[in-house]
Amino acid sequence: MLENANTDITSKNKLEAEGKVVAFSGDTAPCEAMVRLAKDADLLIHECTFPESFLAHRAKSGVGTYSHTSPLELGKIATRARRVAGLCTGAFVLADAGLLDGRRATTHWYWAEVLQQRHPLAHVEADRIYIADGPVWTSAGMTAELDLALALVEKDLGAETARSVARRLVMHQRRSGGQSQHSEMLELAPKSDRIQQALEHARRNLSQALSVEELAEVASLSPRQFSRVFTAETGQSPAKAVEGLRLEAARLMIESSRHPLDVVARETGFRDRRHMREAFMRGFGIPPQAVRREARIAS
Repeated sequence: MLENANTDITSKNKLEAEGKVVAFSGDTAPCEAMVRLAKDADLLIHECTFPESFLAHRAKSGVGTYSHTSPLELGKIATRARRVAGLCTGAFVLADAGLLDGRRATTHWYWAEVLQQRHPLAHVEADRIYIADGPVWTSAGMTAELDLALALVEKDLGAETARSVARRLVMHQRRSGGQSQHSEMLELAPKSDRIQQALEHARRNLSQALSVEELAEVASLSPRQFSRVFTAETGQSPAKAVEGLRLEAARLMIESSRHPLDVVARETGFRDRRHMREAFMRGFGIPPQAVRREARIAS
């Protein structure tokens, strides 16, 4: 992705291709040459023209364990970089080096509790895609790493270049860092096609009432049969599942847009702003306004 950003800016004569980038893996021993390179380089992470960043990748020998890497050596390298990013469980590498003390951070949701227990001075937010706290960036796993990288591109080179890179890599425009790691549709995991179709219908029509009768018709079942089968397959009632889909969609709109909360409530099927707030308090424990504030801070 960063190489694509470099290609984009050099092709438009925005920046000369000069400088160095250092990529660091948690199972690789940093040498003195790497430390000197980090000190003298304008750019860190592969060999392309890109603002100085340092990526601590997942430690392949296990979470928080290193076959060669010394956290002290990592800290020495990181202090020479303008920006440090830990991808997925790379957050453990940064935390062991003391780089997350007093900072907000995230990692793959599966390891978030372990990260918090091992590093109580870090403020771990288990459900974030990525977090930028000053010069230290951390992300969840897999596709969230791409979101973080695209955010680096956008921060340094602007939204136009980020959109160009996303198109070249056949990506959607990046998700904001405040968004959730979880998908309600994946959590429900229906076993049959008919229940899956009903959920897809609900997801595409969240602004509508979505009664049990309507969903049952999509699934070609009677309302009574539908409710029974739906609960058996998903572990939730249809009403509860639909509320979860509405909450997920509303949270995404709040985090990634500037739409007024009244508009968000209407578009995602809540009766009004107050109804949406009540659902947010049940589902997330915080009101919509707090979600918007957190998303702005994370981005």
